[in-house]
Amino acid sequence: MMKFLRTVHSTAALFALAYFGFLSQMQAVSPAPDGGYAGGNTAEGQNTLFSLTTGTFNTAIGFFSLRNNTTNGLNTAVGAGTLLTNTADENTAIGAGALLGNTTGTDNTANGVFALADNTTGFDNTAVGVDALQNNSTGEANTATGVGALEANTFGDENTAVGVAALVGNTGGGENVAVGVNALLSNTTGSTNTAVGRGALCNNTSGNNNAALGAGAGLEITTGVENIDIGNAGVAGDSNTIRIGDNNFQTATYVGGIAGQTVGAGGTICYVDNDGKLGVFLSARRYKESIQPMDEASAALYSLKPITFRYKPEFDKSGTPQFGLIAEEVAAVNPDLIVRNAKGEVSTVRYEAINVMLLNEFLKEHRKVEKLEETVADLATQLRQVSAQLKMNNSPARIAASHQ
Repeated sequence: MMKFLRTVHSTAALFALAYFGFLSQMQAVSPAPDGGYAGGNTAEGQNTLFSLTTGTFNTAIGFFSLRNNTTNGLNTAVGAGTLLTNTADENTAIGAGALLGNTTGTDNTANGVFALADNTTGFDNTAVGVDALQNNSTGEANTATGVGALEANTFGDENTAVGVAALVGNTGGGENVAVGVNALLSNTTGSTNTAVGRGALCNNTSGNNNAALGAGAGLEITTGVENIDIGNAGVAGDSNTIRIGDNNFQTATYVGGIAGQTVGAGGTICYVDNDGKLGVFLSARRYKESIQPMDEASAALYSLKPITFRYKPEFDKSGTPQFGLIAEEVAAVNPDLIVRNAKGEVSTVRYEAINVMLLNEFLKEHRKVEKLEETVADLATQLRQVSAQLKMNNSPARIAASHQ
């Protein structure tokens, strides 16, 4: 359908141009404008449109521009050597050497010295800037805006590069989007990456499906896949990882749509470590080793001193009463029950571990109660037996018989 519409559009344009050409002949200025030729062609410069036969509505201005074009039309070449070897339709080249090597590629636009210079058969490419898409030969539907943008691309398709040297090293990677100076700078064969920001994903070479937002975002990613880095440089070797913000700069996080909401029965508590990694505690046996009963380890709970308190105003302006423990006191009882911050300072208490220890103490006490209940039941049975025996011994018949 797109090709059909393009054909219709081109045909309509040709009719319009022919019509205006007819009018110009009827109302021609005298003498005729320099460089105007039959078929709606315009040529100005040494050997411009040198090989033209039946091609129409071409414009060639500059040394050897459109030199080899014979039957093709609707090309515009402005600058020395522009579209020099062209034998196709509907290309626009502005700048010395722009689309220099194009042969059969169509619907290309090159604006800048040596922009799309090596393109031969690629089509639907747009290059704006010196050396933009310079080495592209067969790549299709690429857009490069900026000096050196997509300069090394040869056969990669459907890439978009905006910014000086954006995707400059890309050769065969496709469907990448790079916006910003040096964005995806080193990419060669990686595909479907999105980098927005100066130097975003600049060291990626063959990684796929990565997204980076912010200056230097994803800087450390080279071959990783499926990463999302927002305001974070990432970590070498990362794959399938999301990193948002940087602990060196961001000190608080606010996320809408969470407060006041609930989750289904399959939800669990989320925790965060000192690196900012989010996760949950996994309880299945397959994740664990060195499994042993807790036994008496939970006895440390008896040395803990629960308190009530309020956080200082800089941490909680509401002054809401809180209930908990002093981490330093817990550390003195059992250092495994506290968490330290990135500086190694005592920070908080592992309350989830204390809950499990409480369960262990409860179960221990429960077993004691069960044993006591069994003992009481046995004693009750024995007492009933003794009572029955006493009643039997003290019965009138037994007493009378004993006196005979």
